[in-house]
Amino acid sequence: MNKDTADTGLSDEPVDVSAVRIAVAGCGYWGRNLVRNFAQLGSLDAVCDENADAALDMAETHRVSARNWDDILNDPEIAAVAIATPAATHGEMAHAALSAGKHVFVEKPMALDIETAKGLIAASKAAGRTLMVGHLLQYHPAFLALQELVQDGRLGKLQYIYSNRLNFGKMRHEENILWSFAPHDISMILSLTGTAPHRVMAIGHSYLQPGVADTTTTHLSFPNGVNAHIYVSWLHPFKDQKLVVIGENGMAVFDDTQPWSDKLILYPHRVELGGRAPVAERADGQAIALTEQEPLREECAHFLACVASGTTPRTNGAEGLRVLQVLHAAESALGSNNG
Repeated sequence: MNKDTADTGLSDEPVDVSAVRIAVAGCGYWGRNLVRNFAQLGSLDAVCDENADAALDMAETHRVSARNWDDILNDPEIAAVAIATPAATHGEMAHAALSAGKHVFVEKPMALDIETAKGLIAASKAAGRTLMVGHLLQYHPAFLALQELVQDGRLGKLQYIYSNRLNFGKMRHEENILWSFAPHDISMILSLTGTAPHRVMAIGHSYLQPGVADTTTTHLSFPNGVNAHIYVSWLHPFKDQKLVVIGENGMAVFDDTQPWSDKLILYPHRVELGGRAPVAERADGQAIALTEQEPLREECAHFLACVASGTTPRTNGAEGLRVLQVLHAAESALGSNNG
């Protein structure tokens, strides 16, 4: 494949992120990754978890203290908290932290209902504190490069986008596959289109647990004519994490299962019109050169830099709310289309 280059759009932040003292609430499967990254960035001060053994294990590994939630909220030396607890607790814990004067990083979804999310945005503004939502793939070098291709007009006018986020395992009972997997893709698609959909349709199927969809397909229609669909499943024989963007002048594929050299491929295919039928003109795929960086580390560093500098996060509360509104519209559609 031919090689091309693109800037990822996130340069090294010119601030001392280690000066921001942070505590992580939640030491489970994903929280452990946050703990590791904030520790490596030199900002981790404390951890907490309802499972005292899990918290103690993380605290000993990273040489910080294991504390309870109230102690963290009442400690003026801790400037920020990262919340990676079960989704049902996100809204309440984020609000408590903002009310205590802490900057808040909260994993997706930022809340389960729209009014709570709006309350978090209002609370962050009232407190003058940063609110950031953990939409991880917004910080992936491949997605940032893809977004740049779109913004630079390399693909021409967007026509449609589709994503697959499929795997086997990590099945949940407290949330369906839509809420577990789709927020990442909704966030990316909203970012690429730059607008909210005017129509959301969704269909899902429950095979393992009554009322908990294991697979869903969501279709988004946008006012600018772009259409998108999102297929997610945790009942799939292999991992598939692919975002495909189709434009008038080219196509791009972000495939996160590929090695870094092939994660983002630009296909400058064209379609010639004017004859009896459209004619496809194929072109060689061009691998976009990327700097290999852990997206979670970029996300954590971005949050700390925003806290230190007072700048607005890429995935702020307003962005989290837009994703939540699409999730609710899709969930509502599932109510009559879940087999």
